[in-house]
Amino acid sequence: MPAIPLRPIGVFDSGLGGLTVVRQLRRLLPHEEILYLGDLAHLPYGTKSTDEIRRRSEECARFLLKKGTKALVIACNSASSVASKVLSEKLPIPVLNVITPAVEEALASTRNFRIGVIATYATIASGSYTKALQARCPEAEYFLEACPLFVPLAEEGWLEDAIAFGTARRYLGPMKKKNIDTLILGCTHYPLLEKVIGKVMGKKVRLIDSAVPTALKLKALLASHGILYPRPRRAALKIFVTDFVRNFLRIGESFLGERLKNAQLVEVA
Repeated sequence: MPAIPLRPIGVFDSGLGGLTVVRQLRRLLPHEEILYLGDLAHLPYGTKSTDEIRRRSEECARFLLKKGTKALVIACNSASSVASKVLSEKLPIPVLNVITPAVEEALASTRNFRIGVIATYATIASGSYTKALQARCPEAEYFLEACPLFVPLAEEGWLEDAIAFGTARRYLGPMKKKNIDTLILGCTHYPLLEKVIGKVMGKKVRLIDSAVPTALKLKALLASHGILYPRPRRAALKIFVTDFVRNFLRIGESFLGERLKNAQLVEVA
């Protein structure tokens, strides 16, 4: 087994949306090798029970741990909501979720302390964003809305057409009336719809994509543990999936922003 700084970073999501996080990790931590696991055979996590999401998350984490990862990023809001604490307690490596960085970024950004969150049903129902926001700034006001259809829209590539705009207006209409100035995109699929969401919400509302603050927080975490990769290089990205879904390459490459090469089919159980 290589020395800890030389080992890869593990990232998992229920599908390919977590590649938006990998995209930023590749930009901000180009020297770090990344192992990405997309549990496509069991997507989406957002409609599953808490117990099932937690079970799948533990299995994904164990798979990546066996590959020798030095840190783990839960690049799924649903899994972050219900499995982050248990994985942090069980795993012998640093674990980072995508909720905490997004919350911290939103609180640093807001001016009127009226913050919106859009996410899947499972993430909203977990109360994870509400708890994280209230723990850090109880005097602020928070407004949450489940937007489940944004996920299939992103995966179909329907990002700026009439269907996308109509769906966004339907979901975001009540949120727009709340006079928020900051909106957290609480699902890793949602950044692909950022243009539509931004146009519907207006220029005065700042959109918070968890990918960038997550990448920055991971960099600081690795540095604090003394396990940053020590030498300049363009590191490898290895993709593992539990199934090959329809339009796999098109969807994956739209999330990642580069060619999706050598994805390997694996069984995670």
